[in-house]
Amino acid sequence: MTQQDNTTSLCGQHFIGGQWIGKADGFTSFNPVENTPLPWLFAEAAEQEVNQAVNAAQSAFSAYRQTTAMQKSEFLDEIAKQIMADVDSIIAIAHQETGLPFARLQGETARTCNQLKMFASYLRAPTDARYADKADPDRMPLPKADSRLGYLPLGAVAVFGASNFPLAFSTAGGDTASALAAGCPVVVKGHPAHPATSELVTKAIARAINACNMPTGVFNLVQASQATGAIALVRHPDIKAVGFTGSLKVGRILADICATRPLPIPFYGELGSINPQFILPTLMVESAESLARSQVLSMMMGHGQFCTSPGLIVVLKDAALKRYLASFSDEMAAQDAAPMLTPGIAATYQKMTQALMAIKGVNVLAQGKAATASHHTRPLALTVSVSDYLANQALQTEVFGPFAILVQCETIEEIDYLVHMLDGQLTASIHGLEKDLKDYSQLIDNLSYKVGRLIFNQMPTGVEVCYSMNHGGPYPASTDVRSTSVGIEAMKRFVRPICYQNMPLSQLPRDLRPENPQLMTF
Repeated sequence: MTQQDNTTSLCGQHFIGGQWIGKADGFTSFNPVENTPLPWLFAEAAEQEVNQAVNAAQSAFSAYRQTTAMQKSEFLDEIAKQIMADVDSIIAIAHQETGLPFARLQGETARTCNQLKMFASYLRAPTDARYADKADPDRMPLPKADSRLGYLPLGAVAVFGASNFPLAFSTAGGDTASALAAGCPVVVKGHPAHPATSELVTKAIARAINACNMPTGVFNLVQASQATGAIALVRHPDIKAVGFTGSLKVGRILADICATRPLPIPFYGELGSINPQFILPTLMVESAESLARSQVLSMMMGHGQFCTSPGLIVVLKDAALKRYLASFSDEMAAQDAAPMLTPGIAATYQKMTQALMAIKGVNVLAQGKAATASHHTRPLALTVSVSDYLANQALQTEVFGPFAILVQCETIEEIDYLVHMLDGQLTASIHGLEKDLKDYSQLIDNLSYKVGRLIFNQMPTGVEVCYSMNHGGPYPASTDVRSTSVGIEAMKRFVRPICYQNMPLSQLPRDLRPENPQLMTF
């Protein structure tokens, strides 16, 4: 499909209550590879459009929450079907707006659809237990009532598209899929880095809404490049929860707004992680070179713009470390400088890495090839002692891009102390042989309290969409350590418990009736 063909299919408007509205004269899309604007204009949402979108979602809530699990599952499957029906156009647009390779976008589209299908599959055959306590009218001194624990959808959910995943964490991504599966209408605030991609995916969702006869306001898209639209969205009294993937700075602003509303609401934010790698000594002796290569390749995936990119390497000083450092430097030197997802992200990377290199005690371990354009970023790895690392908070802050810090420790006690001082993380990896894992069992136990996913002998880049996945972690990795944004448990963010006491059997929700095989009766 040519750029002109894609251009004619775009309207640049908001999708609200089943209609495309607004004037496409607000902001432009951008090609980060060519460092030039794309020829598409998009409407800028003000408070009026945000209110219309939330009102449409709220109006749809009564009807949508009454749909059966089977109807919702068919709807999610239909969204996946409609995305795949337009997959070539969606990937072509996403490639222009993000510069991500076609193969990466094809894989991300598949993941997006697999998320939708996973929730659809769960709705058809739920695996979670439901609980009922039988009445005991003869109990003394007071009779016991029949009570059953069920769940209700929260209401309209605001979802913020992520810059680094234009499909899997954006318009029809995991937050949208899990909210719809939970019975909640959605208002998506499209990310300004890929508004055209958001529009094409929304058109696929619109077709699914029509095909499944869903209420028109069950899904809405507002486009915005300014903060005013985002703030108006989370402040709206009919928004009952927020899903967000992005920076710590923006996430904290939105989280604070959610917490200080007259009626506070849950804010499920994924705010960043440095995903530390711990290389234990026996494996280092055996596999120093392959470990170094794996580290660099993982660090370079998506030019370092994955939320699970490994940004911290922790090692013990020993003879094998020299081999590791030599291989790491050789592999890094072969890596190209490249554009990032947006000019703003690239500028932030350049500013942060320059500042870190100027810190006392910090040394350059290795660099990639020099940048040939001002909007390109050069891969970089620094090395520092554990004392200098812990003495400077700037060194412990996530650098979004192809960057890592290697911390050299003298003793296991230094490693333990570093773990104690770590902020919360999405992931951490421990690389070691069986002997290492036995010798460092205390490290494993301590590290488990710092992360949402503990990985053994694998790099962290990549998140499997499956029932057992947890993609979250202690703050600041996420704002609620009890939740995940990936996996079937993500649905639980958008429901609340309710106990039905002495309710007539005919009025009970279907999942609390005796015919439900998942109902556990006490």
